[in-house]
Amino acid sequence: MVIADVLDELGAALAAELGPRAIFVHLDVTSTADWENAVAKAVEVFGSLNVLINNAGILTVAPIGEITDAQWDRLIAINLTGAFKGVRAAAAVLARFAPSSIVNVSSTAGLTGFAGGIAYVSSKFALRGLTKAAAVELGRSGVRVNSVHPGNITTPMTAGFADAPVPHVAMNRFGEPSEITNLVVFLASDESSFSTGSEFIADGGETAGNATAFD
Repeated sequence: MVIADVLDELGAALAAELGPRAIFVHLDVTSTADWENAVAKAVEVFGSLNVLINNAGILTVAPIGEITDAQWDRLIAINLTGAFKGVRAAAAVLARFAPSSIVNVSSTAGLTGFAGGIAYVSSKFALRGLTKAAAVELGRSGVRVNSVHPGNITTPMTAGFADAPVPHVAMNRFGEPSEITNLVVFLASDESSFSTGSEFIADGGETAGNATAFD
């Protein structure tokens, strides 16, 4: 397993905790060179590569009239272009070691919009499109590509919202990271061998409909 991130100390610590099955590689997902190095390192150390998880993402909340060019460009570069660069860097290697799987972590914001989320929603909808295009192109090479769409999950990115009530969500709570990783592991494995180009939702029922009862 290759753990790749810009947070070098935390990434290295996690790799050390996992033991010899894991290594850490510095990766800025906006850097083509970093992606090429990460893919090469995986093959060098482990002899193959058959899973890619694109999970890097940031959130910017601002009204349409207030979001700046710099905010837009940075968010799209990380959330969308970063995933594209990962798929591009890994595609041929994943095909060589097929059957292989790519999992792109999108969001329920890739299925529906929300006010103040113009850049984030745009990036996550686009990631759905990237997933489908890649799935169609890479399917005959033995590479599956799917997207995961988490709802509200307790992570550092949602720290400012984690205590907010969510009565509109059927399960009436935030999800836990493990509830997403379990789904990602399923999609990375051969247990999902006939699934590609699809959206997998884990949102506690949020997109099923508004759970708020009528008075």
